[in-house]
Amino acid sequence: MGGGILGLQGLLPAWAQTGSPGLRADLPTLTGSNIDLSVGHADFTVGGRTGHAFMVNGLLPAPLLRMREGQNVRLSVTNHLQEDTSIHWHGLLLPFQMDGVPGVSFPGIKPHETFVYEFPIKQSGTYWYHSHSGLQEAMGHYGPIVIDPAGADPVAYDREHVLVLSDWSFLHPHDILDKLKKSPGYFNQQKTTLAGLLDGSDRMSLSERRMWGSMRMDPRDILDVNGTTYTYLVNGHGPDENWTGLFRPGERVRLRIINASAMSIFNVRIPGLPMTVVQADGEHVRPIEVDEFQISVAETYDVIVRPLEDRAYTIVSEAIDRSGMGRATLAPRLGMTAEVPPLRQVPNLTMKDMGMGGGMDGMDHGSMAGMDHSAMGHDPAAPMDHASMDHGGMSMRDPNNAPADMAVGVGVDMISPAPSNRLADRPQGLEDVDHRVLVYADLRALTPNRDRRAPSRTMEIHLTGNMERFMWGFDGRKFSELVEPIRFELNERVRVTLVNDTMMAHPIHLHGHFFELVNGHDGHQPLKHTVNVAPGGKVTFDLTADAPGDWAFHCHLLMHMHAGMFNVVTVRPLDGAAR
Repeated sequence: MGGGILGLQGLLPAWAQTGSPGLRADLPTLTGSNIDLSVGHADFTVGGRTGHAFMVNGLLPAPLLRMREGQNVRLSVTNHLQEDTSIHWHGLLLPFQMDGVPGVSFPGIKPHETFVYEFPIKQSGTYWYHSHSGLQEAMGHYGPIVIDPAGADPVAYDREHVLVLSDWSFLHPHDILDKLKKSPGYFNQQKTTLAGLLDGSDRMSLSERRMWGSMRMDPRDILDVNGTTYTYLVNGHGPDENWTGLFRPGERVRLRIINASAMSIFNVRIPGLPMTVVQADGEHVRPIEVDEFQISVAETYDVIVRPLEDRAYTIVSEAIDRSGMGRATLAPRLGMTAEVPPLRQVPNLTMKDMGMGGGMDGMDHGSMAGMDHSAMGHDPAAPMDHASMDHGGMSMRDPNNAPADMAVGVGVDMISPAPSNRLADRPQGLEDVDHRVLVYADLRALTPNRDRRAPSRTMEIHLTGNMERFMWGFDGRKFSELVEPIRFELNERVRVTLVNDTMMAHPIHLHGHFFELVNGHDGHQPLKHTVNVAPGGKVTFDLTADAPGDWAFHCHLLMHMHAGMFNVVTVRPLDGAAR
């Protein structure tokens, strides 16, 4: 096997491993300039049940790849499946032919063939890798990457642990997708009920319930797939298996946290232990201390914790719809546990999630065809009587609200009337917690942005969908409709605004580039490769299109990408010469 193997735990299957005692992360690790990876079928056991998985080198998650900035790496990937496969190096800056997206940057890896990825390592930080073929990612085909800096690391720490968060279902992902297409609410067993209305546990008034019902929308439609079928994993371990990372009291422990799930957004906290965020998506940020943060699919965050007591701490990764959680432990010794907090109450979507700005006050009532405005009264300060409004006539899909270049057909069931910038808003479900929560507006690049040019043009891209038909796309079109690629000139500086016209969050990922979030820190805008666009919200970023080639651009909720929220960004000219 190519590469050196660090740590004896590499001899054990993932389900049998627990504990990380080393000063460096000691997940089964491959290092060196030549690394061999083998994709194949395997059994995966969690919670006493065994299912069929796709694994790399027989491990779930796949081996940790440890590389160094400035080296050249040669990764030989052999496919032992009966179908094509691929590996995408998520967040890595490399030639587009090495990016690993079948049909975009290379043909894919045929059964029983080997493809060699070869590229220089231009960066450092925490990243990950995964299949970009079919729905293989949902079946275990993913793993972590750590790239050590060529020089001094600005983050001081005594010990580190890599935490790969993911979701696992014994239901085949194609069956999951089929159920979503037939019934988008199939996995949502937390819907509002008559009993919840009567006893107040749903936290909604009768008029609010009528409003949601009239618009045929579900205020609990937060995650398409959730804890009713998923077991939430930490380094391949379910909550009952309690993966444990060790520390000595007083040490600065670096946690490299990767959300490698298919469909799950997590709220992460360690009760009793503050976390200092030092990296986002592999890029250094000015340290900020928080008690909880949300990590969307495909994002990474590095945090420093400094446990002073000789006791265990529970690491909680709670699904944002509160349908389940992943759980691990930090402890001075193996076998120790800490209290596992109960799941918190299910959040309700709000008018802001519907793209109505600050609520009903931010709504463009003139665009709501069929609404009985006379029922609203004339006193703008008076409370709004939801029950008396004709919500059944609300046209959330009014073509008059749509941009000129949006296709408003069956693929669009909603257009946000007043989408708002929500980078300073607390994430879903964390609006009212009584501790410090990370928001995107907190992130500030540790070093000045390299490209200080003003954008030469602006671009607006709408995230659209039809939730009832489980159709997703950009600007009303799904990728299968032969959409035009998004075109940039090489080294062009563009300001892009993503507008979420749906009531679901979408983590949007651009391959081959980092972009700067426009979050109020001019000159120190944080660099990201993936950004979560809140329901009814919008996100603006500045992009320097400095990587020639064809690059995937998509929602990283795997089922959304598969159902059409995908496009290609093409940066030309390829060689700086004639087009």
